[in-house]
Amino acid sequence: MIKRIFLTSSVDRVAGDIAKKLGGAKKRKLLYIYTACEKKCGEIWEKNDYNALHKAGFEMFDYTFTGQTKGMVKKVLKKVDVIYIGGGNTFYLLEKIQLAQCAALIRTAVSQGKIYIGTSAGSIVAGPDISPVKNLDKIKAAPRLKGYKGLSLVDFVVLPHWGSEHFKGLYLCQRLKDNYNTKNKLVLLNDYQYIQVEGDWQKIVEIKHKK
Repeated sequence: MIKRIFLTSSVDRVAGDIAKKLGGAKKRKLLYIYTACEKKCGEIWEKNDYNALHKAGFEMFDYTFTGQTKGMVKKVLKKVDVIYIGGGNTFYLLEKIQLAQCAALIRTAVSQGKIYIGTSAGSIVAGPDISPVKNLDKIKAAPRLKGYKGLSLVDFVVLPHWGSEHFKGLYLCQRLKDNYNTKNKLVLLNDYQYIQVEGDWQKIVEIKHKK
């Protein structure tokens, strides 16, 4: 099966275009994993992301890794066509993935043809290492976190919201100086771009918008 992955910065800006790339979203069952923001659900950006996916035509099912077992996650993954992991705290998200022991399950599901869509934290965790975002998210939110190894669905780390005024200080004052090394391949992604991965090739797609 061909691996199909879409990594976004803000899925509300690009959901429609991703649906077109999939040949339409109708009848595609999407597992909407809100774990990363479950302590702050109701944020305007989270509502926008949810509504954009719904408008694109996906048949959506809400889900969180919190409190789940490996067996539970395995069972629910079998029922859907698309695995969507939303934004929020990347460290908290990874902690819950670790506790549910489901990282390998997600990798297997994607290798077997399940489509993966991530936004912000969901895009970051798809890479091999989430430590590059240590100055963006609060690590204290994940006291049981054991290491920073991501899902390794791709071999690069997404740094989302590039160019966003809200994240400007974090990038210029903290994040970039800590990432100025050759440890990881980094991809800076603005809110109107997404990375499309099809098998062994990948490209950055940019959506036209009014500036």
